[in-house]
Amino acid sequence: MLKIGVLGAGHLGKIHIRLIQEIKDFELIGFYDPNKEASKSVAEEFNIKAFDNIEDLIEQVDAVDIVTPTLSHFDCAVKSIKQSKHIFIEKPITNTVEEARQLIQLAEEANVKVQVGHVERFNPAFIASQPYVKHPMFIEAHRLAQFNPRGTDVSVVLDLMIHDLDIVLSMVKSNVRRISASGVAVVSDNPDITNARIEFDNGCVANLTASRISLKNMRKTRIFQKDAYISIDFLEKESEIVRLSEVVGEPDPLSVTIDLGEGKGQKEIYFEKPDVAPNNAIKEELLSFLSAIVNNTNTAVTIHDGFLALDIAHQIIDKLDITKEKFQA
Repeated sequence: MLKIGVLGAGHLGKIHIRLIQEIKDFELIGFYDPNKEASKSVAEEFNIKAFDNIEDLIEQVDAVDIVTPTLSHFDCAVKSIKQSKHIFIEKPITNTVEEARQLIQLAEEANVKVQVGHVERFNPAFIASQPYVKHPMFIEAHRLAQFNPRGTDVSVVLDLMIHDLDIVLSMVKSNVRRISASGVAVVSDNPDITNARIEFDNGCVANLTASRISLKNMRKTRIFQKDAYISIDFLEKESEIVRLSEVVGEPDPLSVTIDLGEGKGQKEIYFEKPDVAPNNAIKEELLSFLSAIVNNTNTAVTIHDGFLALDIAHQIIDKLDITKEKFQA
């Protein structure tokens, strides 16, 4: 069994603790949280040991699950890596791009596994859609959430949009050529709604919108490519595929076709709804982290993936800051 400890016992940390206890090949040694009163409550609820300091916990485990506020990710990760412990670290990987860059160097020197908690990679609707994604040329994503004071200490880009940044970057295998963005701070001191346009060297364009002041929740992504349209509903966990295929000979009278005009022939339209196998995405990412360690394979969401999503997120934030300065001038 792999000995693991959890850093952070807030809302998400408690979810991780519960799921780790359900995974038979993990041995949960305990957790650390600086809030002593909350630690006592969590220790009693899950019947596990609450450590008095981070160092003692790290020393007794093989792997560390970092579910602390983003500002402390770097320090927790450095302490763990320097003790040659594998780490699972929630998104965003660190607070700054430079911190993430330093972590990459430390992790490579220590030869440890690092997985970043971009949980939407394990969303069953996204998994079901992947066999159909070939060469995306236009991607549109909307991630809208009702207002919640938790998380407003950072821009909506790092709070919400970074999920879709990672999803887009996982599908588009090309360098980013240009980024433009606009955003508005409505109820907090940081942008609460942001739109970003990302252009890639291969011609693909991604248009992303994130809001935490919506009246309803929405997490949808639409992907357009040659002869196909793919819709992914991350919230409802549904996926739809619309494909076009050349009509050879006489079309089936019951089929749906589209006439391309000017003697270009017809194409048949196919509608598919892939089977979406229900899962617990957080549990699946923890299982994949375990598998990478046990089988000595790459993690599903690597430290480089986490770095790239954070880097693009900060480039978007920089664009927002430039726009803000123009309006204030």
